[in-house]
Amino acid sequence: MARELCTGTHLKLLTDGHWEYAERTRATGGVVILAFTEQDELLLVEQFRPPVGKRVISLPAGLTGDDGAVEAAAASAARELEEETGYRAARVRELTVGPSSPGLTSEIMTFFAAEGVEKIEGAVIDPEEEITPHVVPRAHLQAWLHAREREGMLIDYKIFAALYLAERESAT
Repeated sequence: MARELCTGTHLKLLTDGHWEYAERTRATGGVVILAFTEQDELLLVEQFRPPVGKRVISLPAGLTGDDGAVEAAAASAARELEEETGYRAARVRELTVGPSSPGLTSEIMTFFAAEGVEKIEGAVIDPEEEITPHVVPRAHLQAWLHAREREGMLIDYKIFAALYLAERESAT
């Protein structure tokens, strides 16, 4: 039986036998969005992440229900895409659901593919988030990511997982 060690605003630390892990206090899950434009460009975001002390390149992502509101994961995915990139999806389609880091947290992530992606005219990215959106042609993605690594940035592995899921789905 899990025992609470510490609780903060967004996380609590639990222990269960020899395991110590984190659990979100308000969010009901997380979402990750794989979004390509009509020109076959992948939408990525860059953001400084204090836990790793570096800028990280990742897919648009966020939490579901972290503001206390009841929200479906698909609605959260569409909202996060707009907030982080300034692009809107006509629809989002679930690719898979799974743990983000099962040895560290109870968090469950839902991966979505965004379809019918279009730039929102006059969109403004929330300056408090300090997110830099990037639009990268698929044909240049590997070289672009390697260049960011050489600059000292970290690349979130979920980019590769989402690309694999999308390719696997299109092959069936």
